[in-house]
Amino acid sequence: MRNIRVIPRLDIKGPNLVKGIHLEGLRVLGRPQDFAGHYYESGADELMFVDVVASLYGRNSLDEIIRKTAREIFVPLTVGGGIRTIRDISTVLRAGADKVSINTAALNRPDFIKEASKRFGSSTIVVSVEAIRESTGQYLAYTDNGREFTGMDVLEWVQRIQELGAGEIVLTSVDREGTGDGFDLDLIDAVSKGLEIPLVVHGGAGHINQFKDVLELEVDGFAMASILHYGMFRKDLFPLANAVEGNTEFLRSGNGFSKISPMEIVDLKNLVRQKGLDCRAI
Repeated sequence: MRNIRVIPRLDIKGPNLVKGIHLEGLRVLGRPQDFAGHYYESGADELMFVDVVASLYGRNSLDEIIRKTAREIFVPLTVGGGIRTIRDISTVLRAGADKVSINTAALNRPDFIKEASKRFGSSTIVVSVEAIRESTGQYLAYTDNGREFTGMDVLEWVQRIQELGAGEIVLTSVDREGTGDGFDLDLIDAVSKGLEIPLVVHGGAGHINQFKDVLELEVDGFAMASILHYGMFRKDLFPLANAVEGNTEFLRSGNGFSKISPMEIVDLKNLVRQKGLDCRAI
């Protein structure tokens, strides 16, 4: 029986948790440690941290956040953004990460996946795939938060990732990300066929009912942001004054995410069990 993992995704810019739409137009939400602690206590199976501006500086800058998180949170941590070398991976793992997520470096030099998997073990190496649907219906892989065109066919690329020894794929639909319009089922179905390594899907969740059809497909987990994060404001769980920058009035108003019906981690785990699938108990 498949074990479905629930993985909050925290996109980080400097000291702040941020969120956008289509991986762009980032708005500050608050302190990542507040959200990470809440999700851990709520039953998250893993946490994913992504440095969304790493490409601007050529390096991942989450070491201190990961060190603090690893001291207080005891579920696997995946870290991505700006990881391009074996040394980068070593640095992130020493800071307390359990897995690293790579994208640009893997596309630029696919053998990096093989080298990293041999050095650190397949279970440590996650490859992120940012997919955009072209007018022809073909899905192509992008980098740099969906901004950089690669011309690589997504279906060919995921098979290559598997052959090179990666332990997991995180698949993002850039078209759906942050919109609340639901998952791209055609993309997920096409990618999952023939995959033997775990597939975690990300992008589009706006209502718990949208997960039902995805659970009929061969997925192993969900990486989520908006549908979890925005519920924190509606409950006024964290003081937005913690944000260093950002339009806090916009966030308090609820405008801009009217398509998002926030849910709790326990809600999704209950749905997973209703579907006859397994997940870690809370």
